[in-house]
Amino acid sequence: MTISPPEREEKKVRVVVDNDPVPTSFELWAKPGHFDRTLSRGPKTTAWIWNLHALAHDFDTHTSDLEDVSRKIFAAHFGHLSIVFIWLSGMLFHGARFSNYEAWLSDPLNIKPSAQVVWPIVGQGILNADVGGGFHGIQITSGFFQIWRGWGFTNSFQLYVTAIGGLVMAALMLFAGWFHYHKRAPKLEWFQNTESMLNHHLSVLLGCGSLGWTGHLIHVSAPINKLMDAGVAIKDIPLPHEFILNRDLLSELYPSFSQGLTPFWTLNWGQYADFLTFKGGLNPVTGGLWMTDIAHHHLAIAVIFIIAGHMYRTNWGIGHSIKEILENHKGPFTGEGHKGLYENLTTSWHAQLGVNLA
Repeated sequence: MTISPPEREEKKVRVVVDNDPVPTSFELWAKPGHFDRTLSRGPKTTAWIWNLHALAHDFDTHTSDLEDVSRKIFAAHFGHLSIVFIWLSGMLFHGARFSNYEAWLSDPLNIKPSAQVVWPIVGQGILNADVGGGFHGIQITSGFFQIWRGWGFTNSFQLYVTAIGGLVMAALMLFAGWFHYHKRAPKLEWFQNTESMLNHHLSVLLGCGSLGWTGHLIHVSAPINKLMDAGVAIKDIPLPHEFILNRDLLSELYPSFSQGLTPFWTLNWGQYADFLTFKGGLNPVTGGLWMTDIAHHHLAIAVIFIIAGHMYRTNWGIGHSIKEILENHKGPFTGEGHKGLYENLTTSWHAQLGVNLA
């Protein structure tokens, strides 16, 4: 890690945006292919339909302005995230409405998972099979039931609520895509500020994300799975929020919870070994990894990523500069081969895509 002398200090990082750069117009929705000169003339052959789909995200054909292309890619990412949330919400809704999840939880060895029932139209009902527990449907092998059990879902209502949460997140992502293209669009220098981007992705997205997931694993997943593994009836297992709000309840399963944060501040971290374990191997009841091992893993990588998020130089004189690292590297065969590489990667989305797909 290097500290920059005053004469080498780079200009301060700023978050700069353009206000209302592209007006929102619903009239364009009635003009398919408005983004392309040829397509906007209307259909001539069936190829027009295929090109309409193929060129919608081929931003280089829309404009040669790198800033505008960058903004479109950024907005498209939010659109993609919304599709992912809708997909997840759909899976959860099918699990809540059409599945035998609760029956499977009570006897996962003898009841097969099913979350899709085919309507008996023109003989298609023959696809439904007896999966056990008096349920007829198509057996699924995607592993969603096992994932939901690991997360700590114990009834269909929880799946419903999470499905609604997925739709809310999808709506937020759609709004974010519109907002960051039509209302507050970042300038080109923001997209090329790789050090800040890396710091935020490492610390906030990966670090804090892993830390938050660790909290869920410790306070919800681990205790619920411990009770299910012990054979406690699903209806007798407390609801997830009860474990979060009632420390005494957790202390019955993991005694170190009764000590609170005292072992943490006194560096007596070994006290937490009852819910942050390093057992290795597989849980003989489920055949999966130990939930407390997974929690320990996520806590460890959360710490690593939060520290890593302070590694690159931004507005302070401490930290690495990717440009300097690349240009100071003199390989035995490449020599000055890294010179100009930083500029290529920060000004060409094609280069970025090529590296990321390699």
